[in-house]
Amino acid sequence: MTPEKKQLITGSFHRSETLKFYKAELLEVETDFISMKIPKMDLMTRKAGMFNGAMIASLVDVSSGYAAVSHYDEDCYVVTVELKVNYLRPAIGDALVSKSYVIKGGAKISVIRTEIYTTDENGGSESHVATSLVTMMKIK
Repeated sequence: MTPEKKQLITGSFHRSETLKFYKAELLEVETDFISMKIPKMDLMTRKAGMFNGAMIASLVDVSSGYAAVSHYDEDCYVVTVELKVNYLRPAIGDALVSKSYVIKGGAKISVIRTEIYTTDENGGSESHVATSLVTMMKIK
């Protein structure tokens, strides 16, 4: 990935009002791979203290989109065509971490596998809580 492309992605990430609201952190930016982290806030959890499934699906969507963008050399914009999330266990932890991998990058359509983990406040003790398959379409 060129430094210019990396700057486009990180710039977009830091301009996102939604990601600012979620206090999201970009952990890794590589060609065909993105990882980000969202700390737990009360508005993201169910009464039992686990992350809400909608929060997990939102993180899957955003992380997968950035992974798809990382695949293309040029600046581009992608939209979600299909998103499938399998929730594996209750998401109990201090933060959600996404790891998104482009498994098929085409001229217009990309397929991304995103894994979601919870971590404790020290960043250790990862627990795999969801797995997903997402199809993105490049529209610009």
